[in-house]
Amino acid sequence: MKKYAIFDLDNTLLDFTRGETEGVTHLLHKYGVTDLQRGLQVYHQVNQRAWQAIEQGAERDPLLNRRFEQTFQRMGLTVTDPIVEQQYRRHLDHNYYTLAGAHALLAHLKKAQVTLIAGTNGIKATQLSRLAGSGLDVYFDQLYISEDVGFAKPDARFFQPIFKQNPSLDSTNTLMIGDGLRSDILGAQQVELPSVWFNPAHLTNETAVKPTYEVDHLATIETLVLA
Repeated sequence: MKKYAIFDLDNTLLDFTRGETEGVTHLLHKYGVTDLQRGLQVYHQVNQRAWQAIEQGAERDPLLNRRFEQTFQRMGLTVTDPIVEQQYRRHLDHNYYTLAGAHALLAHLKKAQVTLIAGTNGIKATQLSRLAGSGLDVYFDQLYISEDVGFAKPDARFFQPIFKQNPSLDSTNTLMIGDGLRSDILGAQQVELPSVWFNPAHLTNETAVKPTYEVDHLATIETLVLA
C-alpha cells in the first residue's frame, strides 16, 4: 500500500474538457465566430502551444492573455480586448464538473489513510474555486499549484515543496497520477517517482516518456495505490 498519492486535477479528477468547451464556445459565438467547430480546433491548437511553452519555463500570463486574440486572428477577426480572457477564466471558476468515479476514489483512499496531495499547473483562483465547488477539496491533505510554487510540471522544482513537506515521501511509497504525459508523467520521472498515466481515451503514447502504469478507469488507480 502506498502512503502518498499525488494527483493532477484537470482531466484526472476534474472534467476540465467539458467546462473548457462550454466556455470557449460561448466566447466564440459572442464575438462573431460562425464556424464554432473550427473555432474550437484553432483555440485548442493555440492553447496547447501556450501550455507547452509554459511547461518549458516560459512566463505564463503573457501567453494566456493572448490566446483568444490569436484564435480570433486566425479566424479572420480582430478582438484584442483583454477582458475576453477574464471572461473565460470566470467561466472556468464555476466549472465544477468531475469525472465519473472521482469522489468514490478519493473517499476510499482517504478512508485508507493515504495522504492525498493535489499537484496542478492550473491558475490558483480557478483551481481553488473548482475544488471547493466540486466538493473535492475535502479529500486533500495538501495542495500545490504552480502559481504558488513558481514552477510548472514537469519542472522538478515543482515537486521540491512536496518533498520538503513530506520528508518520508519517496519512490517506494508514492504514486504520481495524471493524464498529462509531458507534465505529470515526465515530472514524476524527473524526480524518480513511479507514475500512473490516466488514459481513458486510449491515446497512443508517441513520446519517450514512459509511465510506470497506464489505466483507463479511476477505479484501477485505487487498486494500484492500495495494493
